[in-house]
Amino acid sequence: MKFPFKAIGFDWAHTLVDLGEEDDRRPLERVFAYLQVKGIFLPDFEECLEKSRELFKSMIELSRTTHREARYEEVLQYLLSYFKVPWEGRVSINEILEIYYKEVYQERSIFPEVVSVLKQLHQLGIPMGIVSNTTNPVFMKKFELEGTGLKEYFDFTIYSSGFPFRKPHSSIFQLAISLFQLPPATILFVGDNPSADIVGAQGVGMKTAWLNRKKRQADICPDFELSSLDDLLQINSVNV
Repeated sequence: MKFPFKAIGFDWAHTLVDLGEEDDRRPLERVFAYLQVKGIFLPDFEECLEKSRELFKSMIELSRTTHREARYEEVLQYLLSYFKVPWEGRVSINEILEIYYKEVYQERSIFPEVVSVLKQLHQLGIPMGIVSNTTNPVFMKKFELEGTGLKEYFDFTIYSSGFPFRKPHSSIFQLAISLFQLPPATILFVGDNPSADIVGAQGVGMKTAWLNRKKRQADICPDFELSSLDDLLQINSVNV
């Protein structure tokens, strides 16, 4: 098999990984339980959860127009200050984030075809990278990647929570192009989000493959449309 592109960039969530049932209650409950064991005074849980949702929703909405990522760690720090939780000197923010996100990641799983496809592309010597929009801190995304067993297939990872802008901002794709050290037209970007992944990658000259598992309609013109990641291996000719 000869693959027509010199490198591939992948989105993460909904492309390689199924996020499962996303729930912000259980992770925060785990944080409360952890702090309680430490003997730290805690506010009313429901009031804290409501404030968390209110603040994070506002941050998410703003991020869609500014392309500046919403970082949930900032919400947690706000909650600790707002409710006057006496945590400093007793636990670290990273400890709290680790408790929170380990619970979040319990719900996630790799899509069934992912390992096989990545393995075949890796055997062909195709450089691959991840470009992911995420509200999660970078150190926890690295933990998640390690846990999936997929790290060996990727040359680099770019997480929006660690850089100035999220997809579809051109800067995050330009960073990927710089790391691949290849002309953008020789790089294929694969993702499920029409605006963030496809329009964003096209804006910097990359070729695109829209992973459309649910057969949605969208006003975009990707170079390829995939119903499963397996279809990626069927791409065998293109002018690059």
